[in-house]
Amino acid sequence: MTVTAATTADETPAPTSVTMTKALNQALRDSLTEDENVLVFGEDVGRLGGVFRVTEGLRKEFGPERVWDSPLAESGIVGTAIGMAMAGMRPVVEMQFDAYAYPAFEQIVSHVAKMRNRTKGKVSLPVTIRIPYAGDIGGVEHHSDSSEAYWISTPGLTVLTPSNPADAYSLLRESIASDDPVIFMEPKSRYWMKDELSLPVQTAPMDRAQVVREGSDATLLAYGPTVRTALTAAEEGAEHGLSIEVIDLRSLSPFDDETVSASVRKTSRAAIIHEAAQFGGYGAEVAARVTEANFTHLSAPILRITGFDVPYPSPKLEEYFLPTAERILDALESWDWEL
Repeated sequence: MTVTAATTADETPAPTSVTMTKALNQALRDSLTEDENVLVFGEDVGRLGGVFRVTEGLRKEFGPERVWDSPLAESGIVGTAIGMAMAGMRPVVEMQFDAYAYPAFEQIVSHVAKMRNRTKGKVSLPVTIRIPYAGDIGGVEHHSDSSEAYWISTPGLTVLTPSNPADAYSLLRESIASDDPVIFMEPKSRYWMKDELSLPVQTAPMDRAQVVREGSDATLLAYGPTVRTALTAAEEGAEHGLSIEVIDLRSLSPFDDETVSASVRKTSRAAIIHEAAQFGGYGAEVAARVTEANFTHLSAPILRITGFDVPYPSPKLEEYFLPTAERILDALESWDWEL
């Protein structure tokens, strides 16, 4: 049984300062309230409320039968979610940290991603796998990975990542409502980011990128934690006469070719920014895809401003590893602007 709640314009609360953590928490609360088939479980998500407090208060409100702490076994967590989804439930599971998802890799790529195809569409898996990812929190190895390239190369998975509180709420609600599995990647360094908004909120559909800053000289393609970095670079670039457009990809897979191509054809130059290593990273696929669709419109090669091709460094060194606004603007200077 599904219960829906209607909200009139007069009942919409006034905007308040909302963190991404709060927006995600509210999205889970609203999903649990509206559909009794939604379940939330994972390591420390119950009594503790999650390492980042995203699930705080949910166990107390909905009880241990719908929000509970799992054993420390990621493969078991996802395997349990698969069985529950096949039985009609909508499990939302947390991997706690990015690299903690690796023990569940086989379950995700062999079963979660392939069940609908394997059963000729007869069995869907409405599973949402929440993965806090990326760095810039002073975390150590296994706590700051950007693992998106693994998931986007697996057909059958939708891969989303919000960059702001409004999208965090809206995209998570859409993910949970989807009849297909979603890898929902939450940028840890943006958990405390605040925006003025009223919840609930519905943003653009989850398969669409968004132009978050208009420009005419170059396009910066960013997602998750690097959207704010790209916006800072655009602001600083404007001080030097550069008009930089910034696109928040939001959906890593499927990819919104239409929005990205429209921007690149307007500016004729593009760069992709991400924290993961450059070689074989998500930016390589984006560069190839954008080049194939817009080759005759490009005035310069597509650039990649990324993390370096090394394991994620210690907290003392991560500031040198992460892409920054300065690195972005330095990279843009490599273009021949006479073309």
